[in-house]
Amino acid sequence: MAAALREGISPRRMALTLALGFAIGCIPVIGIPTALCAMLALTLRLNLPAIQAANYAAMPLQMLLILPFVRLGGWLFAPGQQQSLSAGAMLHGSASHFLFSSGTLAVQALLAWFVIAGPAVVLMTLGLTAVLQRVPVLAAESGD
Repeated sequence: MAAALREGISPRRMALTLALGFAIGCIPVIGIPTALCAMLALTLRLNLPAIQAANYAAMPLQMLLILPFVRLGGWLFAPGQQQSLSAGAMLHGSASHFLFSSGTLAVQALLAWFVIAGPAVVLMTLGLTAVLQRVPVLAAESGD
């Protein structure tokens, strides 16, 4: 099992794999990260078990970050037009208004995630590369 996780992968590539998995695991829309990680791993020839492990490790953080991403997205992309997240506003409005509002909030949260995720992946990749280069098994694979 351990051999499958590190087979033919350099510390830098493993760091990128883990950083992408963790960042994607924090996407503020439930149900998307697992499929997105699998597609990305297959497309970029990344280590599938490692990217999914990082994705699953991020799931608790995903739940905690949904509301901050919604608020950040509203602040960044719709200043002065803050959507209400109160239960009363959602219950007393029409169904079409509820769907439009929740869709708008989801798009704003995703845009906020994009703003944060790029720099986060770069920083995590740099930090993890430094750490993983000290792991003897991975350091032996290093061809970078």
